[in-house]
Amino acid sequence: MDAWSLAQMLVRIDSTDPGAYEGDLARAIESMVEANLTKLPGDIGRHISLERLEVLPDRSNLMVTVPGTGPDPRLVYICHMDTVVAGDGWSRETPPFGGVVHGDRLYGRGACDMKSGLACALSALFGLLEDIAMSGSLPQRGFSLICTVDEEDRMRGAEAAIAAGWVGPREWVLDTEPTDGQIQVAHKGRTWFELTMTGVTAHASQPWEGADAIAAMAEAISSIRRSFASLPAHDELGPSTVTFGQIEGGYQPYVVPDSCTTWIDMRLAPPTDTRAACRIVTDAIEKAESSVPGAHGGFRITGDRSAVERDPNSPLLAALSDTVRATTGQPADIGFFTGYTDTAVIASTCSNRTCLSYGPGSLALAHKPNEYVPKADVMRVEAVLRALMRKTLWHTNCQTDTTF
Repeated sequence: MDAWSLAQMLVRIDSTDPGAYEGDLARAIESMVEANLTKLPGDIGRHISLERLEVLPDRSNLMVTVPGTGPDPRLVYICHMDTVVAGDGWSRETPPFGGVVHGDRLYGRGACDMKSGLACALSALFGLLEDIAMSGSLPQRGFSLICTVDEEDRMRGAEAAIAAGWVGPREWVLDTEPTDGQIQVAHKGRTWFELTMTGVTAHASQPWEGADAIAAMAEAISSIRRSFASLPAHDELGPSTVTFGQIEGGYQPYVVPDSCTTWIDMRLAPPTDTRAACRIVTDAIEKAESSVPGAHGGFRITGDRSAVERDPNSPLLAALSDTVRATTGQPADIGFFTGYTDTAVIASTCSNRTCLSYGPGSLALAHKPNEYVPKADVMRVEAVLRALMRKTLWHTNCQTDTTF
């Protein structure tokens, strides 16, 4: 089954997070892998492992590993199995779990983020197993496909894979997130804050008797925005950004509110880091307390992921760039991922800079109604992933161009 057919099948399996989660999808993948492993000669097949790692109830990572005969670090394709919720706004012709194809586009939740990328990685794995069956031997470099849970939430699947020793500082790691045809080589940091302002209730007709927590929060938000506008931009990752994604506070329009909480998403580009962000938030609280007497603020960090900068000497980047050029006839376009991925978790946690993103589709379509992926993208990435495996697993001493 090619990646295009696999993608349609995977989209039809609900793995929303929160929602159905990944159980049904993981079982379908296990079944396909086991069926392909039965085609191998017994003396080779017994060396290839399929592991399950429970991360949360009925939410398990999967890893298929083909060992190499040499000492080189494994090539790892890592893909998450969960999607965001289906949401509203889907057209009748393209329901979120229909896996419908219209005009060479596959529609559905996860079509580009990232079930088509998962399909390409699975197809590449199955192609490797066919090559092993035909050659009767294992490759020089080992390979693993890791399928994770929880990427769309707290990324506990990637963290569990690291803790279990599935991946670490040496592996060549590639995720297949939607990258608009680019090889994406770096990530901004992602720091989340929960900021709370407290005040004193009073009748709205006598606001001087209270302390307006929402007004204080408005002052804090404005201060943070002004601070971000003056931060230095990174040469490649660009400026740091801040979003106030959720806010709660107050009781009724006629009551001075005594509490307000906002949840903040910061995407931080070096040299700005979480420590600098804490100083910005602390300064904003002090200004809000000064502006609204009687109000007091506090915060806690609910997520802290450091930035990952490009490694121009990455051997995986060199190999993948050569493979893209040879497979598509076009030079590889190098870019930077605006979100945060499983490979970014591995890169920042394990100090592994040989971590990249390359997959079908556009991130601009992810998490939206009527999400889709073009067939041409899927077929291109499938061909590149298969060619990269042939290039790096069987010919580990090949020379590659490292000039971009």
